[in-house]
Order: sequence, then structure tokens, then C-alpha cells
Amino acid sequence: MKSVLTDIEGGIGRITLNRPDRMNAINVALGHALESAIDQLGDRQDVNVIVIRGAGGNFCAGGDFDEVQRLRAEGSAELRTLFTSFKAACEAITRAKVPVVAVVEGVAMAGGFELMQAADIVLVANEARIADNHINFGMIPGGGSTARLPRLLGRQQALGLLLSGDKITGSAAVDLGLAYKSFPADTFDESVEVFLAKLAGRDRSALTTVKRLVTDGLNKDFDIANADETDAVVWRIGGQAGQAGVSAFKNREVKA
Repeated sequence: MKSVLTDIEGGIGRITLNRPDRMNAINVALGHALESAIDQLGDRQDVNVIVIRGAGGNFCAGGDFDEVQRLRAEGSAELRTLFTSFKAACEAITRAKVPVVAVVEGVAMAGGFELMQAADIVLVANEARIADNHINFGMIPGGGSTARLPRLLGRQQALGLLLSGDKITGSAAVDLGLAYKSFPADTFDESVEVFLAKLAGRDRSALTTVKRLVTDGLNKDFDIANADETDAVVWRIGGQAGQAGVSAFKNREVKA
């Protein structure tokens, strides 16, 4: 059985973590397959948004314990492949041209929580169970939490979550800034699809430009990032795509 499934429909590239019997736990094969799926879908002109979701009602329970034990017995070099393959998949999200949305329900623990952090946008079920629970077992994160979480939440919240191992709900994840929106179970699928359809219907070049400016800008001085935005908007308005956008704005003002 394939550990990662892909599908394309209506501008949406769908990726499903497909190890439901293991709560979609991460092994080396899944890491490689996830990276490949993101790269392939992110380059397609008929895809405006990529969604990552888990099969069987859970997002991802983290690293596969049996895989960890097997690789540990084979030595440090082999063990390292588990973490490098997973981090490569997370890095593929950053380099994907289109936004990557993580849809989280059920469990998102350890590596699943880290995959959440890597996504561009996160949609969660209100009662999702989310945690970096490595510390509960005397372990430390290996999928990026110590580097990524402080940049998302700041030092206090990051250390609080990492050192306590506390579980939070989807609603709490939104309050912290770890997710964009949360939805109740009875409307979860419908609400997710409405959001995805909205992104799928946007102008692809506008989506990809906004993502690029935000992603690149986080690693630049503010003044440089701000100047990049000016260059991008002037170039866009001055081109053919800009004419359509200006007309749309004008029509909206008339209707208002």
C-alpha cells in the first residue's frame, strides 16, 4: 500500500498520508514520498493549492516507533535518514510555488505537529489533539520544532509547549497562532472544502507571488522585503494581469 496518495481536482492538489493503521506515523518511505508529491504538485500549472491530510481520521502521530527502533539498531547514519527525509518533505512545502494547507483532525503529535508548523496555512478540527510530546518520553524533537516553533510563537510559548508536552485543542492552536481557522466536527469537511475552493479559484500568479514575498521576506531585512513588494506590485499592475486586476477593483468600487 502506498504511504502517500495524490489526486488533482478543480485546481486542488490533494496529498493523503496513507498509513491509517499506524495513525499515519512517519517512516523514511513516507518522508520521501511526501517530498516527491509536494514537488510534483507544486510545479503543476493546473494546481493552485496543495492540501495535506491524513487517512483514517488522524493527521499524523509522529515518527513510527518500529522504524525508529530498526534504524537505531543499524547505526547513527541510518537513523539520521528518518529525520533528513522528513525535514526534506517540510522544506518542499517552503519551495512549493503554491500555498500548502495542512488539514488537521484527530491526532497531530510530535512529527505530525512539526508538519503542521511547516505548512503555509493550517485548518484544524476544534477537538484535534495537538502536541510536541517528545519530552513526555524523555526525547527531543527531530522534525524542526526547536527551530520553527520559536519563530512562529516566540520563545515563551515555544518553550512552554516543548518542555511541558501539553496537549492543545484545535481551537487553542488558532488562539496561539499555530492555525488559521478551526471548525466543529459536524461541519469540518464542508468548511475545509469551502476554504480550499476559494484558494483554488484565485489567480495562480497572484497566489504564488504573495507566498514568495512572504516566505522570502521572513528571511530578509524589513526594508529589503518591503522594497521587494513594491517591485512586485509595480511589475504586476504594469502587466496584462494587472489590467484585469485594476478593472476588477474598479468594478467592485462601482458596485459598492
